[in-house]
Amino acid sequence: MGLIGAIASTASGLQAQRVRMDVVSANVANIDTTRDASGGPYQRKIVRFTAAGQGAPFAHLVSRLSGQPAGGVVLTQVATDQATPNRLVYDPSHIDADADGYVELSNVNLVTEMTDLASANRSYQANVTVLNAMKQMALRALDIASR
Repeated sequence: MGLIGAIASTASGLQAQRVRMDVVSANVANIDTTRDASGGPYQRKIVRFTAAGQGAPFAHLVSRLSGQPAGGVVLTQVATDQATPNRLVYDPSHIDADADGYVELSNVNLVTEMTDLASANRSYQANVTVLNAMKQMALRALDIASR
């Protein structure tokens, strides 16, 4: 993989982590939402990625013809978390309370979201470090070539 391919791979990692942080912030913002467009409580969103070139049409052919392996990451989907159950809270005064006084809240867990945010932040910082290292290597190569 050449310099341009490495930069493109790192840029896709930066973009992927930015999307991940956006989804986490949307989850946290809607932690107490009891009614969304579908009428039920907000459902936590999960970001799914795949390696670039995986499942892309003709990716292996383009990779072979260009001589450079496909690199980076691609967003495949932002799915709803169906595995985690919604929370039930007893609050008979709430407008969305059922006959027994329970309100169904979103399945967003603040601890999980903060852990995901910290992980995305670390991954973003690692990609920035790689990008800066590549920049330094390119500058050093230009400096050597100019002598």
